[in-house]
Amino acid sequence: YYVPKIYCRGPNPAPQREDLLAQHVLLGPMEWYLCGEDPAFGFPKLEQANKPSHLCGRVFKVGEPTYSCRDCAVDPTCVLCMECFLGSIHREHRYRMTTSGGGGFCDCGDTEAWKEGPYCQKHELNTSETAEEEDPLVHLPEDMVVRAYNIFAITFKYAVDILTWEKENELPGLEMIEKSDTYYCMLFNDEVHTYEQVIYTLQKAVNCTQKEAIGFATTVDRDGRRSVRYGDFQYCDQAKSVIVRNTSRQTKPLKVQVMHSSIVAHQSFGLKLLTWLGSVIGYSDGLRRILCQVGLQEGPDGENSSLVDKLMLYDSKLWKGARNVYHQLFMSSLLMDLKYKKLFAIRFARNYRQLQRDYMEDDHERAVSVAALSVQLFTVPTLARMLITEENLMTTIIKTFMDHLRHRDIQGRFQFERYTALQAFKFRRVQSLIVDLKYVLISKPTEWSDDLRHKFLEGFDAFLELLKCMQGMDPITRQVGQHIEMEPEWEAAFTLQMKLTLVISMMQDWCALDEKVLIEAYKKCLTVLMQCHSGFTDGEQPIVLSMCGHSVETIRYCVSQEKVSIHLPVSRLLAGLHVLLSKTEVAYKFPELLPLSELSPPMLIEHPLRCLVLCAQVHAGMWRRNGFSLVNQIYYYHNVKCRREMFDKDIVMLQTGVSMMDPNHFLMIMLSRFELYQIFSTPDYGKRFSTENTNKDVVQQNNTLIEEMLYLIIMIVGERFSPGIGQVNATDEIKREIIHQLSIRPMAHSELVKALPEDENRETGMESVIEEVACFKKPGLTGRGLYELKPECARNFNLYFYHFSRAEQSKAEEAQRKLKRQNREDTALPPPALPPFCPLFASLVNILQSDVMLCIMGTILQWAVEHNGYAWSESMLQRVLHLLGMALQEEKQHLENLSEENVVTFTFTQKISRPGEAPNNSPSILAMLETLQNASHLEVHKDMIRWILKTFNTIKKLRESSSTSPVAETEGNIMEESSRDKDKAERKRKAEIARLRREKIMAQMSEMQRHFINENKELFQQTLEELDTSTSGVHENSPVISDAKLTALGPEQTRVAEHRQVVMCILCQEEQEVKVDSRAMVLAAFIQRSTVLSKNRNKITPDPEKYDPLFMHPDLSCGTHTGSCGHIMHAHCWQRYFDAVQAKEQRRQQRLRVHTSYDVENGEFLCPLCECLSNTVIPLLPPPRVLFNRLDFSGQPNLTQWIKTISQQIKRMYLLRDEDSASNSGNSEKMDQLQLPEGFRPDFKPKNPYSESIKEMLTTFGTATYKVGLKVHPNEEDPRVPIMCWGSCAYTIQTIERILADEDKPLFGHLPCRQDDCLTSLTRFAAAHWTVSSLPAVQAHFCTLLASLVPNEKNGNLPCILDIDMFHLLVSLVLSFPAIHCQDFSGVSLGTGDLHLFHLVTMAHIIQILLTSSTEENGMDQENTNSEEEVAVLTLYKFLCQCTGSALKEISSGWHLWRNLKAGIMPFLRCSALFFHYLNGVPAPSEIQGTVCFVLAFQDISIYGQNKLESYLHNEKGKKLFPYARESNKLIDLPDDYSCLINQASNFSCPKSGGDKSRAPTLCLVCGTMLCSQSYCCQTELEGEDVGACTAHTYTCGSGVGIFLRVRECQVLFLAGKTKGCFYPPPYLDDYGETDQGLRRGNPLHLCKERFKKIQRLWQQHSITEEIGHAQEANQTLVGIDWQHL
Repeated sequence: YYVPKIYCRGPNPAPQREDLLAQHVLLGPMEWYLCGEDPAFGFPKLEQANKPSHLCGRVFKVGEPTYSCRDCAVDPTCVLCMECFLGSIHREHRYRMTTSGGGGFCDCGDTEAWKEGPYCQKHELNTSETAEEEDPLVHLPEDMVVRAYNIFAITFKYAVDILTWEKENELPGLEMIEKSDTYYCMLFNDEVHTYEQVIYTLQKAVNCTQKEAIGFATTVDRDGRRSVRYGDFQYCDQAKSVIVRNTSRQTKPLKVQVMHSSIVAHQSFGLKLLTWLGSVIGYSDGLRRILCQVGLQEGPDGENSSLVDKLMLYDSKLWKGARNVYHQLFMSSLLMDLKYKKLFAIRFARNYRQLQRDYMEDDHERAVSVAALSVQLFTVPTLARMLITEENLMTTIIKTFMDHLRHRDIQGRFQFERYTALQAFKFRRVQSLIVDLKYVLISKPTEWSDDLRHKFLEGFDAFLELLKCMQGMDPITRQVGQHIEMEPEWEAAFTLQMKLTLVISMMQDWCALDEKVLIEAYKKCLTVLMQCHSGFTDGEQPIVLSMCGHSVETIRYCVSQEKVSIHLPVSRLLAGLHVLLSKTEVAYKFPELLPLSELSPPMLIEHPLRCLVLCAQVHAGMWRRNGFSLVNQIYYYHNVKCRREMFDKDIVMLQTGVSMMDPNHFLMIMLSRFELYQIFSTPDYGKRFSTENTNKDVVQQNNTLIEEMLYLIIMIVGERFSPGIGQVNATDEIKREIIHQLSIRPMAHSELVKALPEDENRETGMESVIEEVACFKKPGLTGRGLYELKPECARNFNLYFYHFSRAEQSKAEEAQRKLKRQNREDTALPPPALPPFCPLFASLVNILQSDVMLCIMGTILQWAVEHNGYAWSESMLQRVLHLLGMALQEEKQHLENLSEENVVTFTFTQKISRPGEAPNNSPSILAMLETLQNASHLEVHKDMIRWILKTFNTIKKLRESSSTSPVAETEGNIMEESSRDKDKAERKRKAEIARLRREKIMAQMSEMQRHFINENKELFQQTLEELDTSTSGVHENSPVISDAKLTALGPEQTRVAEHRQVVMCILCQEEQEVKVDSRAMVLAAFIQRSTVLSKNRNKITPDPEKYDPLFMHPDLSCGTHTGSCGHIMHAHCWQRYFDAVQAKEQRRQQRLRVHTSYDVENGEFLCPLCECLSNTVIPLLPPPRVLFNRLDFSGQPNLTQWIKTISQQIKRMYLLRDEDSASNSGNSEKMDQLQLPEGFRPDFKPKNPYSESIKEMLTTFGTATYKVGLKVHPNEEDPRVPIMCWGSCAYTIQTIERILADEDKPLFGHLPCRQDDCLTSLTRFAAAHWTVSSLPAVQAHFCTLLASLVPNEKNGNLPCILDIDMFHLLVSLVLSFPAIHCQDFSGVSLGTGDLHLFHLVTMAHIIQILLTSSTEENGMDQENTNSEEEVAVLTLYKFLCQCTGSALKEISSGWHLWRNLKAGIMPFLRCSALFFHYLNGVPAPSEIQGTVCFVLAFQDISIYGQNKLESYLHNEKGKKLFPYARESNKLIDLPDDYSCLINQASNFSCPKSGGDKSRAPTLCLVCGTMLCSQSYCCQTELEGEDVGACTAHTYTCGSGVGIFLRVRECQVLFLAGKTKGCFYPPPYLDDYGETDQGLRRGNPLHLCKERFKKIQRLWQQHSITEEIGHAQEANQTLVGIDWQHL
């Protein structure tokens, strides 16, 4: 009755109010009733009485880190939450870290999940010694038990009824008191429609704004449903029809229901109740037990009528939010109570088929389906065993699987339709069944009961049925004549095979554990294979093959004409079981139980052989017309994901067949299947073949087929590294894989893991053996750590390793030969020694000495000897040599392991020394080898042949060593020696020639270098002119020094002989001298706004149109930085180039091609030489001050005089201006009162010394700086242009000074060329820019600037001295001074002005520092050396104290002040040194001492009279003071362990959509803010576009440039503006020196300080934008990404 009054009263939900009322009116009374007292006391009592659980049971949120231990977890699904993990023993083991998709729970405390260490420290305390099985209800008072039963039964039933209620406008069993007529139009979530479709449809249907529609869509996606309209039935129904109409075009429409508001209300309350139940049972195990009993109690309707069953079976009809709520309840109740977990598992298994059917029909993700609970139940070993034996679970799963794959062909094999998106979607659902089967099989039984055997074999039968439907599916026939028209469907079959691979392997592992099971399974498998082959000989007529006196009967079958299939799972399973018979020795213990005698070897090998022949023919190019689907199938057949149960098992099957039949017969069948029988059985066929039929293709095909066949023989004899075939164990097999991978090239850990097959626990077993075969090399700043093969393992290298692809094989061969050459060994790659076969396969070796084999080898050698008459290839010969080598190795091993009574049956050496039979008397194989050794056309194989002959001799000695007669050296050996000497001499000669050639080249190069240095003197001036200067500094206020000292400032400035600077244009290659009046030369430059030095990022930038940037605040909140790549062009060449870029861009827009990495509208282009992103050009100028310096004939005034003069000049100028504006009304008498300073002509207009093209470039660059720096439209007349130019110059110098200081480099001589050039040009440009701007404006700027230091009555409200950045002030003053000075003809030099300005600013800066220095008298041992500096500082400080009154603390020690002052003023002085060095072109002295000595010029202070200081300090109090010696900005500190970040991100919820977890949490590395990136909820509007959170943040934090770490992907993201971005490798590496982008591997990651420093350096050097430009040029896909939505 109350429910509709509380919930759903209006169109928009108001959860806070509803929950409050519900708690008050509905839930509160129930809690009172349950406890029998105030719940505030009742629940804590229950908690105390309750034993804390030893299970953790924490349910994971989306994106939370989870940990699995690779050493102790029973399977990969056993995970710990972060808290438990940090308190467990596993953090010392090899663990894997992943982010949860949400929905699982922590397995801490579950003894079945861990081999050791099941408890963390927190849960260990809870495992008390009491009996596990006691009933938790004993802890509760009885009356409470009864009350709990009542209330749980009623509420649970109510919630289930209301949630599973189907009618839309009436209620179950509750009559309505007042029936209001309000309805909701409810929109439900599905996985078919995209966000965009839903948003668009909603805007049309319920005409809301886009923001509202986004809100609706987000909620629907999160909770599964959302009401989009509220009102009467008609009103809602109309919206419904629009939505359905709009979304039903391509797919099924969105699900919409019109529901009565009271139903919605009751459903909301039902969910609230379920959450409430979940929280109540958290207080006590007893209450949990009661709820489980209520839930699983059978209802009156018999089967499936309990509440839990009802909910489960209704699952697919519920919406996402409701599912999540009741799944959470199940997890916290049924799965936490071990007794009921078992009962629930049984219910789940009984309903399994129905649940899966619902899941197939439903379109929600698996994570929100109840079917996903299988992972919680089936992976528990005891439960899985119980369900197999009691509920026959294996059979159920497999049968359910078969139900869903209904399409079969006539033979009953699977047939798949075209693999459309819908098909793929359904098929993915079906595959989840295979995953369930894997869970059931993952933990292997230790002891078997008869029941388990019986039920497992029943499941095995079902499994064979499944494989039988796959045997021979997707058969193919060779296309002859024309190309195939439709590519046949192949993906589905391979997907199925891939998914089943692990299950097949696990089935074999189960069989191997019990002998009876193995024997039964083997028989069953054989029977099914017989059934599959029953049609084996029908319709194919038998033929007889005979060769070398052997004959065999087989059938006529051509792979290239009949149907053939690559899918043979039944044969392969039998092969696997056959190996197990050998491995477990069942074959030797119970031969009588096995049907080995009934086996027909020819039948066993037939299909695998066809499959291998198919591969050979595809490789020979005979199936080209079958298109790509076949190529892909062959690729996957050999691929590491499938080969274990495909290719490998086919080889095993052949080995099985050969070991049971006469090798001669096998070889003849094989020749026949390879369609090569003719060639080898008729003598001289080859010769005939090459003369008559000269069809190149056929010759080529046959050659390839012969090579492939020989390769197959090598594999059959040589692949004995699987336990059961050869006498090896599993680690030998892995070692061999690793050796062969690393012999291609050194590899990173992740590459190796990818190249090795994984078992069901995602392990490759590599870590245990890698140390034995390889050494690890750590990575540098880029790249990754690599494993390199240990040299002693190289002898195990087998060129014909069966897992090499063609490309890998040739790379490995190349690499190994190269190694041998480096080690000065011969380059033969002989076959390695092999382990012996197991008895079951022992007869395999005889294939090497069989007559047919010898005949094949002889024939091919014969062709090679008479190499002109025949079509043969070197690879063929190489393979034959390899086989000969294998046979000799075999014989050698036989002889070495010879015991007394055994006779060696392997007599290969004798057979190859025997010449052929009478009719054609072919020479023996040995003789042919000796002939070939000297053949000129076989250089490459000489070493190998020599090796074979040598081995042959060794064996001969071994054979004769039994008879003791000494043996003379055979002639072969002598021959070998002489040829080896010849070889050595030849090699030596070649090496000598190469050495001479190298020397010549080196000489040429050094000559060119010398030439280059002479050409570009000015680049190297700093290195070449090591001037003999003493160590004094450029510190400008030192008294006049003797001529040997260099001074860059003041009237005594060192005069520098002018350098002629000749540069070359990169576009037209012409050289030109940089002169004032020549054509302009320019550098490509990039200007950007920057906050790298900012101390206050939150400052709101004022309106750019009105903002006056004259004074820079010391927090440098946003500066303008200019960088350049240093490449020089003519201005007109550049103009042409840029026009071409613009034209191209316009054409591109018409053609709608991809974006470019630069934005032409903003004037961006790529430097034509290095493709560096640029947006303007800086003109190159000669040192500008020289032009304005006139003769200094009068004495230079001191500071006081100079200030007086300047003040007069300024006054005079102001008067002139006023006069202009007052239109010359009788002001003249006022003029006369002011006596004119001598030689000052205020009406003089200086002429501009620069050529037109240079003037144009000055304007261009100035305007660009102004446009970018203030974000306004270009306007060259604006008086703020010169200010921005000076500012950019000052800011760039400051950033460079900071970088040098951070890296502890000296100030001069350590800048890279491009930065040096950039600073020179930038400073000179800024100094010359006033010549192209309006003179009065610049003069006015100068007056205002100066007024901040020397007040005058005109300029009133100027910023306080503490709010001015002094270096910016200095640069602006010095650069605007010539505008006044040019009208002064009194002969005072420009340098004097510079010097005095510098004094003034330095003084002001010292005062700034002293005012802000908060010197606590820390107890440092202060040396009381009262040097004159300290006394001076102290005096000044006391003076300041007098002026300011009590604002400053009394300080007695001058030492602290001096130290602070020194630290604070250093950066300013360093910047000034750089500035004057570049401005006046004075070369830097060879070294500048780091210390600075001042004698403060006290006479200066008198000028700052009392009044002056007071006027400074009047507005001091209450200001935030900056302590000077500003710290350099760094990126934020990152934690060492990456999982801390993941955890931080999983606790971060989206700031906009109330407490919702963010999907892509992203960390700003500049300021440490966490953002919700890449989602609609956090989009904001910026300059009229919707942008994502990161882009918006870059504008506030980095003025358009941002560096972010995407926490879930573990990727660094660089953004610049809206259109530019790129991903960058993160600074986190695993133990193998690799990054893990996307966190796919899950190895623990740790911060690599060097790589983080590198990112920081990119940021400090303002190279982020450039880095993005390069990345986008290199990778076009980056350009297409919508960066602004991140």
